[in-house]
Amino acid sequence: MSFPELPQPEPGEVLLLRVCFDDDTERWDGLPDEIGGRREGDVLVLGDGVRLRPIEDIRWESLRGGNVPALVTDGGPVAVLVDLPAVYGDGLLLVDLAATPGRGVRVPSARLGEILTALLDGTLEFDHLVRDMDVYGIYQGDGGRPAFPTPAAVPHRSFPALPTGVLLVRTCFDDEEGWHALLTELGGADQEGWIGADLDLDEIDVDHYPLTASVLDDRAFDGLLPGQVPALVPPGTDDLTLVILADARTFAEPGRPLTVVDLYDAPGQIAVLPCRMVGSMAANLEIANMDFHEFVAVEDTDPWWQGS
Repeated sequence: MSFPELPQPEPGEVLLLRVCFDDDTERWDGLPDEIGGRREGDVLVLGDGVRLRPIEDIRWESLRGGNVPALVTDGGPVAVLVDLPAVYGDGLLLVDLAATPGRGVRVPSARLGEILTALLDGTLEFDHLVRDMDVYGIYQGDGGRPAFPTPAAVPHRSFPALPTGVLLVRTCFDDEEGWHALLTELGGADQEGWIGADLDLDEIDVDHYPLTASVLDDRAFDGLLPGQVPALVPPGTDDLTLVILADARTFAEPGRPLTVVDLYDAPGQIAVLPCRMVGSMAANLEIANMDFHEFVAVEDTDPWWQGS
């Protein structure tokens, strides 16, 4: 799947992009009132003069936030997406186009003008939004603070593109023995670089579903941080794409915790789980039995998988 380039906004404008076309026409039509905007020609003007450039074209249906930076040459610091979670009232998705392109944070529709004004005049940085997300990826939301906050200040650095699919990506190369022990605990990698590719379905423990993933053991990804991941995953098929990082925490803490990166609801947000639980997470996301946020541990609260 590929997408055409997005229209370039005029200086001072912010793209407002509709990427869900199934059942959100009513929500899209009512969005100006919901965000407190008024129409001036082809743009929506919010509050103190923030100008939104609405883009409603089915060619960008199902576009992920992480893919937006590659499609707009000079879109300003941020873009706004009306995607499926937004349709269900989970907040509009702000996509970073400047500091760490591709990461995202959700904001309540009623606060869009206030937050965009602060981003555009420099009194608020995208890092501030990331630091103040709740477990649902909503800026200053009331869903509880993540036990493992998503890293905010991310150094600028280029990485190769990632393939689609479920990926286990090694980002720390300080512990070779620990890396091989991790692969062994996950069932071992075959000659094609897969773990869990030849599972015996009759022997699967459904409470600790094994992980099936392609392994990327490449120093080109040394130091890769979660916020940098969404922009590295190209538009793919409708199949689940999930990026799991084996980072420094994996080799330093009990349970060999892995860092799973959200690519859909709040691109760049993380869930940190013991390696034994990541297969169950991938399986439940694949069949839409659970949502990403259900695997994000809440601060000062024992996660539901504790002791499993």
